[in-house]
Amino acid sequence: MEPIRLIEVKKEIFSDNNNCAQNIRANLKQKNVSLVNLMASPGSGKTSLILQTINRLKREVNIAVVEADIESLVDSEKVAGAGVKAIQINTGGACHLDAVVVQKALDNINLEEYDLVFVENIGNLVCPAEFDIGERFKVMILSVPEGDDKILKYPLMFSVCDVLIINKIDYLPDEGFDPARLRERALRLNPNIQIFEISCRTGADVDVWCNWLRDHIK
Repeated sequence: MEPIRLIEVKKEIFSDNNNCAQNIRANLKQKNVSLVNLMASPGSGKTSLILQTINRLKREVNIAVVEADIESLVDSEKVAGAGVKAIQINTGGACHLDAVVVQKALDNINLEEYDLVFVENIGNLVCPAEFDIGERFKVMILSVPEGDDKILKYPLMFSVCDVLIINKIDYLPDEGFDPARLRERALRLNPNIQIFEISCRTGADVDVWCNWLRDHIK
């Protein structure tokens, strides 16, 4: 009997992805452009956060947005309506973005004209956490209605992110969400994570997040 040959597809996929991501990161660094990989569950407020950030920073920071979705142009149309360049990626069912797809989107942006590029990843707390897309910052959003136990179910997402944004604090108090408990768990898992508690609906403390972002991209 012939020996069985093992082909490690996942390892090869990650290797190719990481090489592409490193090229993206090097190119953006050379051009002094910050790429923010925004990840969250569907409905947590990714597009709302981007729009709130655009409204506060667009007069001093040149912003472009790469929108990823299974279908539709809904979020891209909102971003374009705010006066910002938007590139839409429709994945047709894929549950995450990889560096190769992001590179194709960046090829449609004159990066010399921008300081900041948001990538709104697919709504998912699993696969996006595994793929480096060449970002400078990984940012995740957790909304109050989702519950504070998401960190127990999806620890990888919390452990790889630079920033955790707790959105929809206007829903507090909520028996299913304890911000202090979430903060304690997050810092135990990822001591360097930055945590912001905001409401995109009311605008509460969005300025605190924007000030942090402004300081770090400059």
